[in-house]
Formats: sequence, C-alpha cells, structure tokens
Amino acid sequence: MSVIARWCHKHRLVTVVVWLALIIGLGALTGSAGTKYNDTMSIPASESSQAMDLLRQSLPASAGDSDQVVWHTTGGAKVTDPAVQQRMTGALNQIATAPGVAGVTGPYDGPRGALQVSKDQTTAYATINFAQEAHDLPDAEVQHIIDVAQGARETNLQVELGGQAISQAERKIGGAADLIGVLAALLVLGLVFRAAGAAVMPILTGVAGVATGILGTGQLSHLFAISSTAPTLATLVGLGVGIDYALFIVNRHRKGLMSGLSVEDSIAKALNTSGRAVIFAGGTVVIALLGMFALGLSFLNGMAIGAAVTVSMTVLAAITLLPAMLGFLKLRVLSKKQRRELAARQAGVGVLVPYAHASRRRPSGVPGHPETVFTRWAGKVQAKPLGKALLAIAVMAVVAVPFFSIRLGNSDAGNDPKSTTTRQAYDLLADGFGKGFNGPLLLVAQTPAAGDQQALTTLVDRIKTVPDVAAVSARPTQPGQAIAVVQVVPVSSPQDKATTDLIGTLRHDVIPKAEAGTTLHVMVSGPTAISNDFSHTLTSKLPLFVAIIVGLGCLLMILAFRSLLVPLIGVAMNLLTMGVAFGSLVAVFQWGWGSEALGAGGAGPVEAFVPVIVISILFGLSMDYQVFLISRMHEEWSHSKDNSRSVRVGHGETGQVIVAAGIIMACVFGAFLFNGQRVIAEFGMALAVAILLDVLMLRLILVPALMHRFGKANWWLPAWLDKVLPHMSVEGEPEPVPGAVATDGPYDEPELASANHRIQ
Repeated sequence: MSVIARWCHKHRLVTVVVWLALIIGLGALTGSAGTKYNDTMSIPASESSQAMDLLRQSLPASAGDSDQVVWHTTGGAKVTDPAVQQRMTGALNQIATAPGVAGVTGPYDGPRGALQVSKDQTTAYATINFAQEAHDLPDAEVQHIIDVAQGARETNLQVELGGQAISQAERKIGGAADLIGVLAALLVLGLVFRAAGAAVMPILTGVAGVATGILGTGQLSHLFAISSTAPTLATLVGLGVGIDYALFIVNRHRKGLMSGLSVEDSIAKALNTSGRAVIFAGGTVVIALLGMFALGLSFLNGMAIGAAVTVSMTVLAAITLLPAMLGFLKLRVLSKKQRRELAARQAGVGVLVPYAHASRRRPSGVPGHPETVFTRWAGKVQAKPLGKALLAIAVMAVVAVPFFSIRLGNSDAGNDPKSTTTRQAYDLLADGFGKGFNGPLLLVAQTPAAGDQQALTTLVDRIKTVPDVAAVSARPTQPGQAIAVVQVVPVSSPQDKATTDLIGTLRHDVIPKAEAGTTLHVMVSGPTAISNDFSHTLTSKLPLFVAIIVGLGCLLMILAFRSLLVPLIGVAMNLLTMGVAFGSLVAVFQWGWGSEALGAGGAGPVEAFVPVIVISILFGLSMDYQVFLISRMHEEWSHSKDNSRSVRVGHGETGQVIVAAGIIMACVFGAFLFNGQRVIAEFGMALAVAILLDVLMLRLILVPALMHRFGKANWWLPAWLDKVLPHMSVEGEPEPVPGAVATDGPYDEPELASANHRIQ
C-alpha cells in the first residue's frame, strides 16, 4: 500500500487529471449511448412469468406494457359531454399514432367503451397498449405521450397518466437528498477536524467514487438487467461508505503529521494502516452485495452490481485520489492550532502548549493514554458493564419489536408522492372504479381442444362469484386461436393481503376444478401476480441468504482476531442491527407511522427485496465498525495481555472516530428519506436508524460491556485451529507504543504539556 501511496503523492497532478478524465469520459459515453435500466421483477420458473412468455410468443400485441390515461371532470361537467369527448378523442388519436404505441382503447369506442366510464360519469380512462415492455421503451417516446395527454387539460378537466412506463419516465434520480446528505456530512467533518481542508477531502473522495460508479453502472445496464432504482441506491451507499473510508485515512494521516512524519511518509503510513482496513471493509461490503447472486434473481443481481461497482470505486478513490489531494493540501489538512504546535516543535521551542491550559486535563486512568469524553465513558462502562449492557439491549429490543409483524410485498402507485401523475391517476381510478382496478390479474389460458373454450367460459362465470372479485372480462379471440386472455379485477388494491389471497384461491382452488377432465391450462399473471410471485420466492430464500452472510462474517472475524468469542459477539450484534432496521421499516412504512409526512405514501407492505439489500449493506458496515473497534483492542491485548486494559483503551481511543463515522452515515442515509421514492425512503430509514443505534448502543456500550464480562475468554482460540487458519492482518503495521510525540485531536495537548513540564 505504501508504494501506491508514494506514487500517487509523487504524481499527484497526473492522478487527479486521470480521475477527472475518467469522470468526464464516462459522462460523455452516457450522454451518447444512454442507459437501459430494466425494472422487470420476473422469475423464469414462476407461473406468472411463464404466462407472460407465452403471451410474447403467441400474442405479441398483448405482451407489451399497458398504461392508462385517466380524466376526471368537475364543476358539473361529465366525461360524456360533447366538448370533453371531442377534446379527449383528439388527444387519444394523437397518442394512437405516436411511436411505440400498438393501439389505444378508449371509452368512446362503442358499447365496450362504456365500461371505461364511471357510474357517475365524471371519470373515464383509456388503455394505451405499447408494442414493447416498459423497460424497452425510450423515455422520449413515453414523455411525448405524457405531454400530449396533459395538453388536453383545462379548467374543469383533469388528465393524469398511470402505469409502469409512465412511472419510469417520470422517475427522477438524485436531487436534493444527495446535497442534503453531503452538506450534513461536511458539517460533521468540520466539527471533528476543525480544518476546512480536512473536512472537504472525504467529501471530494466520496463524490468522485460515486460519480464514476453511477456512470459506470449506467453503461453496464446495456449488458445486465439493472433496475432504475439501482443508481439511487448506489448513491446512497456510495456516499456513506466513501466519506467514511476517506475519514479513516485522513484521521490517520493527521496523526502521522502530528507525530513528526513528513507529508509523504504520513500518507504512506496512513495507506499502509487505515488504507488496508478500508480495502478490507470495502471488500466485505462488495462480497456481501455480490452474495445476492446466490438467490438467482436477476432483479437483485442488477441492484448488487450497481452498489458493488460504486463501493469499489469509492475504495479506489480513497487509496489513489485521496493521497494525491492530500499531497496538494500538505499541512493545511491540520487545524491552525495543530500547525502552530507542529511549527513550534520543529523550531525547538520549549513551551509547546500552555501548561496552565493542559493542567485542566486529567489522566484517563490508563497510563500513557490521556483522558477525553470517550475515555471517561469507557471507564464508566468498565465499572458497571452489566447495567449498561441491559439498557442497550432494551433499547434495541424495543425498536426491533415491530419486525415480528413484517409483511413483505410490493407497494403500488398509491404510495407514490401525491404530486405525481401516477398517484393521481391511481386515486382517480380507485375512486371511480374501485381499488382493484389499479392491479388487474391476467389469466392466460391455453385451449388446444374444441371443448376447452367452453370450459374457459364456465371458469369465467365461476370466477365472478368468488369473493373479492369486482369484475371479470374475457378479451375477444380470433377463430382458431388457442390462447385466450381473461382480465380479473379484484375488489382490493394490488398491495393488499386480500389480493394475494385471491391469487392463491384462483391457483389452488378455482382454476384446478375448471381444468379437471379437460386439456385447458390456465395461468395467473399480470404485474400484480408477478410481484406476488417475486415476493414469495424471495421470502423463501431469505433464511439461506442470512445464514450465508452470518457465516461469512463469523469466518472473517475468526481470521482477523484469532478468537471464537469475538466473532460470535459480532454475529449477535449484526442480528440486533438487522432487527432494528426491519423494526423501523415496519413501524414507519407498514404501519404508516409518518410515511405520508415523508412523501412515501400510506401504510403498505415492505418491498420484498429491501430486506435482502439492507442485510447485505448492514453486514458490511457493521463489520467495518466491529473491525475498527476490536482491532485496537486486539492490538493492546497483544502488548499487555490485560483484557480490561485492552477493552478500555480500544473503546476509548476509537470512540470519537466511530461516532463521527456513524453520524455521517446516518446523515447521508437519512437525507434519502425525502427522496420522493418509497423504496429509497425505506432504504434510508432502515440504514439510518440501524447505523445510528449500532454505533451508539452496540459499539459504545454493548460490545465493550460484554467483553469486560467475558474477560480473557474473548481472545481464546484452540491451538489446533490457530495452526490451521491462515493469518490475516487487517490494519497492517501495529501502532507504535505511545511515547512523547503528539497524537491527533484531544490526545496531543496532554502529551505536549507533559513534555513541556519535563523541560521546565
């Protein structure tokens, strides 16, 4: 690592120019080639996906995306009034001839069209049948349709649009949430470092890593199925980890400068110690994210690729771009006070720190380690570990309790922000035709024999009597056509549990009875059924994924710390962190405690894929904090073999940086609560709450308290296992034994004052 650091420092201008060229080049490529994000959540082996594949082969026109134009009249006007009919017919005719549109079915097209007008005749809709699925449609073509439809608006005529293609075209990536998170992180860094240069470095590093990661992900969307949500998720994760990783390196570099090292030597030492930890932490996050490939779901694979690429680029920026920028900054990475002290020391001045000022600082109780707020807290945890551990567990348990009522699913457009056209179209359809109208089920029937059509007719009549079914209609078929499509409109909304139950009733009770004794084969599909199948498959695979993640974390910590108990403590902490993440999700989004205020819609199920991605991210981040905390304890243990001293020193010395890193993470994640997208708000809530409580309750209280109680057992490893396992160094060279040189932040003044006292 020191070789990389010295090269980047020596060729710092070249390094910065290469990074700028990379960002500009990727930006130009994205501008010319565009992106091809894909939000399809199908599972090839599922019934709903097989039905859609059959439609694509047999009835291509029925396999494209279907969206709606919805209009509503006020002031006593009706949608059947000649003026309204003329205005909307003109707009629909324009849409019908637009590129990418296979056809438009409106309410003014004869007797069948009358079914597309509400009973009070104030709401109507038209169905736009696209020639392709939503993810294959160019945004420009969809935007043209939006403009044409909304151009028909007038005083008493509201026109809105809904559907997957419309939602994708209207979705905005990034925005104020990114800026709010960056500004909050900058404020925290300024308070920690008290130097503008030091505060800006992690921000620039994180932004550079995220920019290249997002632009690179956009180009990878041409090769892999990557969701349009992936860039926002990658930004959320990349900013958090990128700023934190740079924080650790800058903090170590400042310590090196205050200990008397040259700028180049200090950068090299920082990269050779904290830089190694950053690579280990980043690698852990990437491995956890790519572990989602084990689930075999292309939708999640795309999410994993986007986040993993971005995290990798933030790590690369931290070990290459950051050393170059620190070389330009030189000693300005230190605060003015630190630069004065360093200059005085180099000039050989005896009085480095006013002794009267330093005398107010008390010893920490551990020889060679000055007292700070965090060392005093470490002493209090050591004095009464059991009580504080019980308090931390109680807090975590209270927040995690809602997790036991979690319901995974897929929220619908009813949870879009109220200002969006998709949400307003959803509400208009729900008010005019019923909630289930926003998520009809499609029954795809194969009728190879002559009697199968009659069996299908009987099935349609039977479905009309099934509870929670609002309407059933069979699409017209051509003579000799062996594929038929039936639309079933539930009473309940797409995200309601009742709709999920209806899908099960149709598949396992109603349809098998109609198929008995015939060659009729009917499959339940449509966007709602596809989402339901996706959720069911993902839920069934979730325990395996958690086991893989927990096992990987345990193995890595055994290798790093040569201990059995420390990894088990780490696993327990990971599970507690996951519990509070999911508990907060249920309380806010499933129970609806504040989701409307966040602009994330009302109460609804937690998105099925959110827990998997949250587990991956939290595993990596909590491992990061665990390694940073335990590695300092382990280093002290290697010197003293005194468990109490090791835990107290490690706890006290790492507390400030861990808290700062955790607060920065929480600020970045929390800012995305106001992104305007429900799924991103779910990620923001889960990660912000989990990281903040992980740092404050687990790393600052529960972990050191348990380690005080367990004593020397913390560091026990069977001799035979120690011989078998490979040795791995997380932070490279060990820290020097504290001496008379100054250290960073609150530690330098007492040591300098002590030297001053000896001189006097």
